[in-house]
Amino acid sequence: MGEEIKSALEIAMEKVERLGEVTEEERLRWKYVPEGEKLAARYLKQNLNLPSELGKFEEEAKKYVIEGVQGVLIRNIELPGNDFSRKKNKRVMDGIKLLKNDKVSAENVFSKLRRIFDHYMEQGEQQRRQTYEALKVDVEARIQQAVKQQMGPLADFKINVESQPQFQEEWRRMLAQLDMQYIRLLDEYKQELVKIL
Repeated sequence: MGEEIKSALEIAMEKVERLGEVTEEERLRWKYVPEGEKLAARYLKQNLNLPSELGKFEEEAKKYVIEGVQGVLIRNIELPGNDFSRKKNKRVMDGIKLLKNDKVSAENVFSKLRRIFDHYMEQGEQQRRQTYEALKVDVEARIQQAVKQQMGPLADFKINVESQPQFQEEWRRMLAQLDMQYIRLLDEYKQELVKIL
């Protein structure tokens, strides 16, 4: 029974000791990746000259700064729901292109992204509109039927289906399903961008 109970701090300290010494590369990553993330946020909000800002970092730190910038920019690529997101996507892709050495491969992925965006805005919008109208008709019929069952055949009035919580809930679910096919491709292309040097 001679086992002693260790505190959380003692257990944590033992784990840290087992991890070993922190390498210089890890220190640089911990310091400069967040710097890159901040730089990316400034780039997206301001009219910032990204190459000039990157030039302020020493060569050994620059790759970690770029890693941070790239991570934030890639995460900011999204389906273009409006003009703001379309402009942001363009700015993000311009920034990523500045970071990449292999501009041709990056541009190939951007072409795929632009095709997804165009499809989403054109055929996807049409599909969303048709699905919305079909859902509206379906929910309205279900509500009318429920009202008639409760109030009898005399209950014949119009209901604003779009304001009903049931409709809103079903629409959000259907919209998420429709967008998922685009999001999967988007994520795939984002991974391709990460791998390009």
